[in-house]
Amino acid sequence: MGGEELRDIADVAAVEIITSACVHLLSAAAVKVGLAEDEATGQYQDLDEARKLINALAGLVTAAAPEIGNEHARSLRDGLRSLQLAFAEALPFPDDPGKAPGEKYTGRVS
Repeated sequence: MGGEELRDIADVAAVEIITSACVHLLSAAAVKVGLAEDEATGQYQDLDEARKLINALAGLVTAAAPEIGNEHARSLRDGLRSLQLAFAEALPFPDDPGKAPGEKYTGRVS
């Protein structure tokens, strides 16, 4: 592969794989919420897709927190909360309490 050595998945710590998956979900959700600019339209937003990604992220962060430790979990929770708030701002009408993305895992975000 171009002279580069590939790291065997067996050598990667679980915390690294979990946090990497969370970062991918965070990034994708941020784009879908509309926090990234599209060159043609100025903004890209798909709130239905964002809701799915935020729910998946919230479930993963909640389930993984005891396994990955507070240091990693805290920053992931902060990113998740920021996404949840950005999602709420992007909605034309607010979700019912407890029905916003991820709230079944994180509790009410305000």
